[in-house]
Amino acid sequence: MSLKIYTKTGDKGNTSLIGGTKVPKSHLRIEAYGTVDELNSYIGLCKDLLADKHGKNILQEIQDRLFTVGSSLARDPEKEPKMKIPDLHETDVTLLEKEIDHMNDLLPPMKNFILPGGHPAVSHLHIARCICRRAERCCVRLETEKEEVESIVIKYLNRLSDYLFVLARYTSHQLNAEEIPWRPRM
Repeated sequence: MSLKIYTKTGDKGNTSLIGGTKVPKSHLRIEAYGTVDELNSYIGLCKDLLADKHGKNILQEIQDRLFTVGSSLARDPEKEPKMKIPDLHETDVTLLEKEIDHMNDLLPPMKNFILPGGHPAVSHLHIARCICRRAERCCVRLETEKEEVESIVIKYLNRLSDYLFVLARYTSHQLNAEEIPWRPRM
């Protein structure tokens, strides 16, 4: 027997956190993990657009880590000690930093702000970066509202947005696409 995808339990605008606590679907925690889910889906699109096998593998790893982030955000923090939830590690952040440094070593120095664009893959990576920043803001807002968020989640999302920015530049470089400098009107 297959599992039904619809349960009808959310038809009145409520859902349950991991642990069973019922909250409205407008709850900040739902917004946070929903945005992480959106980011994960968009990174899947970006992965499909990349030709670089190493970049694809790193994005696959990031998607796995984003499931970890989502499960962390979807749990009821008061019931979490009794539940087994995957967790992030400092090495997950370090991986992103190493990848950023490696790509930066191969890129020309940035002399001005750049506008997103130049190639569809580059543009999509910039959109993923923006979604990542929104996910980070959602998590910071949760923390500001005294809702528990693991500090490494915010750190990971912050570093991930940096990674996506550099990956967009690196992809542009690999594709010989022109980076579009921002030229402020004076």
